[in-house]
Amino acid sequence: MIELLSTAEMARADRITIESGTPGRVLMERAGRAVADCAMRLLAPGGRVLVLCGPGNNGGDGFVAARMLAGRGFEVRLGLLGAPDRLSGDAAWAASTWDGGSGAAELCSPESADLVVDALFGAGLSRDLDGAAAAVVARIAASGTPVLAVDVPSGLDGNSGRVRGAAANAVATVTFFRPKPGHRLEPGRSLCGALHVADIGIAADVLAAIAPRTWENAPELWPAVPPAPDPTGHKYGRGHALVLSGGIEGCGAARLAARAALRVGAGLVTLAVPSDALVAQAAASTSVMVRRADGADGFAALLEDERRNAVVIGPAAGIGGETRAKVAAAVAAGRATVLDADALTSFDGDGAVLAAVVARGSGPVVITPHDGEFSLLFRNQREIVEHESKVEKARAAAAFLGATVLLKGPDTVIAAPDGRAAINVNGTPLLATAGSGDVLAGFVGGLLAQGVPGFEAAAAAAWLHAECARAFGAGLIAEDLTEMLPGVLARLQATSNQP
Repeated sequence: MIELLSTAEMARADRITIESGTPGRVLMERAGRAVADCAMRLLAPGGRVLVLCGPGNNGGDGFVAARMLAGRGFEVRLGLLGAPDRLSGDAAWAASTWDGGSGAAELCSPESADLVVDALFGAGLSRDLDGAAAAVVARIAASGTPVLAVDVPSGLDGNSGRVRGAAANAVATVTFFRPKPGHRLEPGRSLCGALHVADIGIAADVLAAIAPRTWENAPELWPAVPPAPDPTGHKYGRGHALVLSGGIEGCGAARLAARAALRVGAGLVTLAVPSDALVAQAAASTSVMVRRADGADGFAALLEDERRNAVVIGPAAGIGGETRAKVAAAVAAGRATVLDADALTSFDGDGAVLAAVVARGSGPVVITPHDGEFSLLFRNQREIVEHESKVEKARAAAAFLGATVLLKGPDTVIAAPDGRAAINVNGTPLLATAGSGDVLAGFVGGLLAQGVPGFEAAAAAAWLHAECARAFGAGLIAEDLTEMLPGVLARLQATSNQP
C-alpha cells in the first residue's frame, strides 16, 4: 500500500467501484463504520462525542459514524454546517439514517466533548475556508479537545498538504483505500496525527486503471537496491565514484560524501583534490583514494579513466564558474552525476543553463537541493516554483532539467523526469545536523556507481539516510550515519529475504 492517490484519482477509484456494482451508500456505510471504530479506540466507554458534519460526502461519513457510535453506547451530539435540505445523494441518505437530532455546527461546543469527529470537509476542498466554516474549524482548534479527522482535517488540501484558510490538529485521521499526497507532505503530515487507512471494499485492481505515479518511498519501490554483490565479481564491477573536494577550509564535506559512497557499496571511491588540500585529505583518508585535481582541466583529466563511472560534485566544492565547468565536464563525459550544495548554487538563477548542460550528457543526473537552493536555482522558472505542491514542484523541475530531483526536507520528495514521484515518510529531525546532506549525496553517488538508475538511487538513498539516523538516535552527527549503514542494510536484506 505505498501508492498515493491524488484527490482526482481517489474520486476515480470510487467511481470505478460504484460502476462495478457497489452502491455509493455501501461505501459510505463502510467508511462511517471505520471512523466509528477508530473513535472507540480514542474514547472511554460512554464518552461524549461531538460529530461535526459538512454538506458533502465527508459529512455523510460523519452521519454514519454518529449513528454507529450512539448505537454502541456513546453520548453523541451532531452539528451540521449548512441547512439540512442542502444535502443530496448519498450524504442525504446517510443523514436520513440518523435520528439523534442535530444543531448548527457554528453553535456547538467542542470543549464540552471528549472527542470531536471532524467530518466537515474532505481532501478535495477546492477553495480556502472562510466565513462560518473557518470559524467552526478555528473553534475546534482552540478547544483543546482531541480531534479525529475524516479523510483529512478540514481545511487541508489532500494533494499538496497545505492549509486552505484554517485547519485543526488531529490526533488521528481515518482515510480510505490509499493515502493521498497531502497526508505525507508537511504541514499535512503533522496535522493528520496517526493515519489509519481503512479498507472499504475498493478492489486493489482499480490501481491498474488509475496507474498512479506517486508513492510513499519504501523498499518496495526499489526492491533490487542496493545490488547484491556478484560472487565472481571484483571491485571495479561495483563501480568507481569520483568525489570532488573543495579547498583546505571545507574538505571535510567531500570526505563525508566519499565515505558514504564507499559504505553504500561502490567498489572504489576517489577524492579529486586541489593541491592546497591534498595533504589534509591524504592524511585523513584510508579506504578512500586521493588524486590531485587542480582546476577544471585537472578534474577533466581524472575523468579520462572510464572506470570512474559516477561523480559527486557540490559538498564545499566552491561557488562559481570553475565549479560550473567541472559539472559540465562530468556530464559531458557521460558519467552518472550527483549535484549538491555548491554545484547547484553555482547555477543560481540559471536553471535553463543547467538544463542545457544536462542535455549534453548521456548518464543519469541527480540534483539534491534543499528548499533554499531549489528556489535560487529555479527563480527564473516561475512555472516551477509557484506550484503549491512540493511533489509538483519537484516533478516540474525534473521534467525541465531532464534529471532526477531529490528535494530535501522533513517531507523529502524524489521526482524523475518521466513523472514518477515518491515522498519520504521515514524522515527525522535528527538529520538537521551539519554534513548530513553531504552523506546523502555520497549515498546517491555510491548507488549510481553500482549502476542503479537515477530515480531508484535517489529514493533508496533518502530512505537509507533516514533509517541510519533513526538507528543511531539522539546525539547524531553526520559521521555516525555511515557507521550505522551496515546494520540498516543487513536488516533490509533480512526483510527482503523473508518468504
